[in-house]
Amino acid sequence: MFDSSTISVMPAIDMVATGKNIMRLREEAGLTVRDLQSIFGFATPQAIYKWQHGTAMPSVDNLVVLSVVLGVPMDAIIVIAADRKTRIIA
Repeated sequence: MFDSSTISVMPAIDMVATGKNIMRLREEAGLTVRDLQSIFGFATPQAIYKWQHGTAMPSVDNLVVLSVVLGVPMDAIIVIAADRKTRIIA
């Protein structure tokens, strides 16, 4: 049984919009996917493509590096979905 007083509605990350944002910020910074691949030391560019397509999110460590490389704060990279919320049971 759930007590409604213990349920909070929390914002959710819009992964597709965040991916598009990463791509836009990368392009504005004049960087290619291969440039990011080299910066992160990835063997292949697949992780970056997954970020850009919104099928995966950068880890917190990678998000910190992205913010430095792109010259923006982390919260300028992540897009919060305005119409989608996640229910959290406290």
